[in-house]
Amino acid sequence: MPADVKQSSLIPMLIIGTLFFIFGFVTWLNGSLIPFLKVICDLNDFQALFVTFAFYIAYTTMAYPMSFILTKTGYKKGMAIGLGIMAVGALLFIPAAFSADFLIFLAALFTLGSGLTILQTASNPYIVLIGPTESAAMRISIMGVVNKGAGIIAPLVFTALIFSDLSLFSKEVLSGAEIELLASKLIVPYLVMAAILTGLIFLVLFSSLPEIEFNEAEEDEAKTHIFHYPQVVLGAVALFAYVGVEVVAGDTIGLFGQTLGVANFTALTSYTMVFMVMGYLVGVAAIPKYLSQERALIYSAVGGTLTIVALLFSSSESSAISNVLWGWSGIATIPDPVALVALLGLSHALVWPAIWPLALQGLGKFTAQGSALLIMSIAGGALIPLVFGQATELGGDMQFAYAVTLPCYLFIFFYALKGHKIKRWQR
Repeated sequence: MPADVKQSSLIPMLIIGTLFFIFGFVTWLNGSLIPFLKVICDLNDFQALFVTFAFYIAYTTMAYPMSFILTKTGYKKGMAIGLGIMAVGALLFIPAAFSADFLIFLAALFTLGSGLTILQTASNPYIVLIGPTESAAMRISIMGVVNKGAGIIAPLVFTALIFSDLSLFSKEVLSGAEIELLASKLIVPYLVMAAILTGLIFLVLFSSLPEIEFNEAEEDEAKTHIFHYPQVVLGAVALFAYVGVEVVAGDTIGLFGQTLGVANFTALTSYTMVFMVMGYLVGVAAIPKYLSQERALIYSAVGGTLTIVALLFSSSESSAISNVLWGWSGIATIPDPVALVALLGLSHALVWPAIWPLALQGLGKFTAQGSALLIMSIAGGALIPLVFGQATELGGDMQFAYAVTLPCYLFIFFYALKGHKIKRWQR
């Protein structure tokens, strides 16, 4: 177990909170970049989705190599290195904008994702280890609120600065001058982003962030590799399942609403995020005083399972369920299945905060490698939605396709109940 950090955790929490805001801002900006780059680079829908591929593939390919950097430099310097890599990625948008070359944009996105990988690999265990383990999920929940708040702000800011007049341009009639004009709008915002990231490097390096130290006396000398720790390996599988169902709930609700004739389907993702923020606030208030991390994970898995079962058997009409869930928003008629997809956000909120402390417990000097393994599981957000999409195509019914998430919730339930307690593989 890590040695107790002697310094007050308030300043570290503020600094790490700033980093989590950056995570959210950069990550949730991709949704706005996709239609923008589709226009200026003359892409089809499939090509445009390489924006998310280039960004998220960095987590899978770079997480484990980045963990060795953390082992050599320590968590504090590792965070500074991650910010530096992100600043380089932001600057790469400048030549990408001048040339309107999609490959350079993809390289910039991959570089940003690589920097975020080392930041995530360092900061998630840092927020776990900076205070008592039993309240780690509460601290991560606070970071979740910050992260999702940035996800709300980022599209609004960039829409005002860059994307506001995008609808005035038609891809079929864009001239070279129009492409150049649109692309040039990226230059100043990404220069500002690079400057902010560079400033954060100095904030981290010269801050009072304590370095995490480990008590080697408590480590198991028989375990010489991260894969000797079942709780982190199974935790990575659980996070793979979780990120997959989170993306399904957040990114397919608009399409689902469209198939059911919801007029304002483009805004539906926001409601899933609102329910997630509500869940994070429950974690902040209840963990650990009223709710243990283990129980939070159990309730989340059960809640997600029951919500999916209700969704599969619900009518496509609106009822009292929708009135309760949506009355506060001023939306009068939302079909029950769509309302239930949004409600999944409430079940998802505490899964990430609960799994991290359970998975990292007792890793000692292998904490960086364990964190890297957990970060690599973000690949679930790329693969499970593809399974959902294929199920929709084969079955011809998007509502039934949500059944593909049930095995994910069941595995999360297994991990909450037993998986995190397994300390040795059975021979």
